[in-house]
Amino acid sequence: MSDKIQITSSHKVLIIALLLAGFACFLLVEPYINSIVMAFIISLLMFPIHERVERYLPKHRNISSLLSCIILTFIIVFPLLFVFAAIIQQGSTFSQSVYQWVTTGGIQTAFEHPWVVKSLAIINNYLPFDSIAPQEIAQKVAQFSTSFGTRLVGLSAKILGDATNFLMNFFLMLFVLFFLLRDHEKIISAIRHILPLSRSQEDKLLDEVEQVAKSAVMGSFLTAIAQGLAGGIGMAIAGFPALFWGTMMGFASFIPVIGTALIWIPASLYLLLTGETGLAIFLAGFSVFVVGSIDNLLRPFLMQGNGGMNTLMIFFSLLGGLHLFGLIGLIYGPIIFAVTVVLFHIYEEEFQGFLDQQDKS
Repeated sequence: MSDKIQITSSHKVLIIALLLAGFACFLLVEPYINSIVMAFIISLLMFPIHERVERYLPKHRNISSLLSCIILTFIIVFPLLFVFAAIIQQGSTFSQSVYQWVTTGGIQTAFEHPWVVKSLAIINNYLPFDSIAPQEIAQKVAQFSTSFGTRLVGLSAKILGDATNFLMNFFLMLFVLFFLLRDHEKIISAIRHILPLSRSQEDKLLDEVEQVAKSAVMGSFLTAIAQGLAGGIGMAIAGFPALFWGTMMGFASFIPVIGTALIWIPASLYLLLTGETGLAIFLAGFSVFVVGSIDNLLRPFLMQGNGGMNTLMIFFSLLGGLHLFGLIGLIYGPIIFAVTVVLFHIYEEEFQGFLDQQDKS
């Protein structure tokens, strides 16, 4: 008896209807897709903890899932609230210090620095357009500083709005996570049943998605945390608010190629212009050799679970994911590449005889 399926016209109608219904469902959940994906990924990371909770409550799946979600809330939300409060306080203090520096003539003093004078002379000598006048730059900075308070209020309102959206998305993610933890066996069984692949191929595909999702989170976010901590230490030694600028360096580490240089280069130049040459050299050296080495060593180590993906593929998966999807693309990109690699290997296995024959022809 043949295992081949005879596709009838009714089957075609059913498949088309299923695809249309699936697309309609996707449109319904599209605004919340990031929360759903993050819930799926966090469920993979939380599952070892959830299994321990289930051992104590084997007959109470709802309660064990709820406890796991509460544990996650304590792990993530409360530390973040403390950090956000400290960031706002330190950022406000630093902004006031910069405002006072600008309004008391600090910008004019900086432009009188010998290095700045020489640099502007060289730039003006080779520029194909009008020369740069220090007075014009100082005037623009002064104009910006006069409206700095209004801009700061607007920025604070935006941060508050973003924080509110974050909390809403977080609790939506918790809601999805509850059901993923409670019904994980049913969900995996349903996925296996629907996929038209052999058990070994399903295992390979699901295992690869799990490994890549975990390594993408660990590789990107743990590297950002490590670079933020190291950068905060360097900034504190250089005299900057540690928590505020360490957090900024952590966020900047997500940007490919540039990374934390977006923060420490202007900070080093500021120290240099204000006469703190020793601290400027220290901050630049510390950022290059300590903070930079974390990105070069820790990220590849944490992302080594991307089986079948070399360093070049990982780089473009991160870069392309960030470009297409934003910050969440640091997870989407590697998963898309990894699934493609696994499907390509399955294709090679299924058509190995044909491909070998083509090589010989």
